[in-house]
Amino acid sequence: MKNSTLLIHAVPVDAATGSISVPIHQTSTFVQDAPGVNKGFDYSRSNNPTRKVLEDLLAQLEGGAGGFAFSSGLAAVDAVVKLLSSGDEVVAVDDIYGGTFRLYAGVYEKFGVKITFVDTSKPEKVAEAITERTKFIWLETPTNPTLKISDIALLADIAHAHDALLVVDNTFASPIGQQPIALGADIVIHSATKYLAGHSDVIAGAVIAKDPEVAARIKYIQNATGAVLGPFDCWLTIRGIETLELRLQRQSENALAVAQWLEGREEVERVHFPGLSSHPNHAIAAKQQAYFGGVVSFVIRNGNTDDATDFVTSTKLFKLAESLGGVKSLLCHPATMTHKSTPRDVREAAGVVDGLIRLSCGIENGDDLIDDLDQAFVRQRKKVTNPANINWK
Repeated sequence: MKNSTLLIHAVPVDAATGSISVPIHQTSTFVQDAPGVNKGFDYSRSNNPTRKVLEDLLAQLEGGAGGFAFSSGLAAVDAVVKLLSSGDEVVAVDDIYGGTFRLYAGVYEKFGVKITFVDTSKPEKVAEAITERTKFIWLETPTNPTLKISDIALLADIAHAHDALLVVDNTFASPIGQQPIALGADIVIHSATKYLAGHSDVIAGAVIAKDPEVAARIKYIQNATGAVLGPFDCWLTIRGIETLELRLQRQSENALAVAQWLEGREEVERVHFPGLSSHPNHAIAAKQQAYFGGVVSFVIRNGNTDDATDFVTSTKLFKLAESLGGVKSLLCHPATMTHKSTPRDVREAAGVVDGLIRLSCGIENGDDLIDDLDQAFVRQRKKVTNPANINWK
């Protein structure tokens, strides 16, 4: 069955009523026939019919043994980190999302979990960083926000050779764009806020586990810690998933057009987009991704925070906001927004420099998006007191 059909028909018709839309079971508890005798549900933290539909859908889309919906992407990350014990180590992508960095460095490090950051697009760096205590290799691919690509299949082999699990944050690609479990990954994470829900109207996270035993442990942690996604937010996420491929297709087309246009701008020093043949990891991206995604980032030539701020406050269609993956185009300045909590030396070493701008292309007309960026460059030029002093080349 093709993805476009699966996305629609993997969402079941309600057996009790025939409702073609998933019912929202907005309830905290369920009446039982006798103590411990129920219809499969007893308390909505433990399970809920609407959430079950979403979780079954997530597992099916990613090809896992179990899927779990959380109250945010970071709650999903937190649940996976809770699989670790004091003294365990993680080898992680160097330009990791700022919130994940904050969770590891600011919360779990004091409990004895060590994280080592490397450029995971270079497998030899990963192999060198592994120790006998390494339990996870942690990928984002594409990464946020420099869009590095890591070879999932190769890194899965490296992880398994050292009795470690490969964890892949698949937020930027989505299950339609990339299938990490089929490539060898053990755990997949999503900020479902982004492409899965897709309309900038819900905060949600997801974990999908390949192995039934790992899935059971995630389920235990989900119930024990309680960071579950509510029924209405589950319904919003299900509704979003039904149009995922249509949206991602348009967003990817827009992103490629924008990236190609940016490459020709003299004001731009560097463009990050895996769909460009100039991207250092383009061949790997083409091998493991069906779509290159809707996110583009670029560095303003000789740019600093002030230059980047001028640009991100000059667009009209691209709205200045955190997040990505929605139907409306967004942009942000990672150094002072999404990655503000990452120390300067760490983020700059990973390529998150002050002149970097991240674009999330929506489903608008691509020509209109390019026109918007063009007028922002024009407005930025006019703010320069003496353009002759700027080397745009």
